[in-house]
Amino acid sequence: MPRKADPNARLALIDIAARLLADEGPEALSTRRIAAEAGTSTMAVYTHFGGMSGLVREIVYEGFARLQDFMTRVKQTDDPVADLGVLGRAYRHNALTNSHLYAAMFGGEKLSGFELTEEDRQHGRYTLTNVVECVTRCITLGRFRPADPGLVAHHMWFAVHGLVTLELGDYLIDPWNADACFETQLVALMIGAGDTLKTATRSVVASAKRFPREITDPPPNGRPTRS
Repeated sequence: MPRKADPNARLALIDIAARLLADEGPEALSTRRIAAEAGTSTMAVYTHFGGMSGLVREIVYEGFARLQDFMTRVKQTDDPVADLGVLGRAYRHNALTNSHLYAAMFGGEKLSGFELTEEDRQHGRYTLTNVVECVTRCITLGRFRPADPGLVAHHMWFAVHGLVTLELGDYLIDPWNADACFETQLVALMIGAGDTLKTATRSVVASAKRFPREITDPPPNGRPTRS
């Protein structure tokens, strides 16, 4: 009976390759070096991923799987604006926790030279469904003005993604450090979508109180299945 591939070895290879890619660029990726750092043989890369392009593809997929893991921990409450704030915090938390994967999730020069399809590059859009659904609830309950939920979700994604990218690059310094900018950004995004200053502020503060428990605790049913 053939031996099953070790899932722990697979994740170790992904993490090692992602760190090399983030720290040194695509030229650092070789089956020999990755296998050596993982304490395994070069054959493991082919066994788990079929080759280097398959491994790079799985870095992207794993990055979004971990983001979805955090996003699906956010509870749905009777305050959808607070829920949306927690989703924003989940996005930032994932980027800071898995910065080596985050660097590859959105393609760019780091992925040039690898055989990734357009479907691979757009793979992670399923995670945005969490935000679209929450924005829809905000509109339905009258907290946000009538609008296309998908477009509103995209604008919020652009804003949070931009801040997190600057944070990871150490561009946000005192007195406008990342923590201060993130809190005011969340309030501004809610107001921009139609909420009032008073209710937006209250909901963002509530989201901060909910965040540590909801996002850092393991989900009750285990890790969600990757799309």
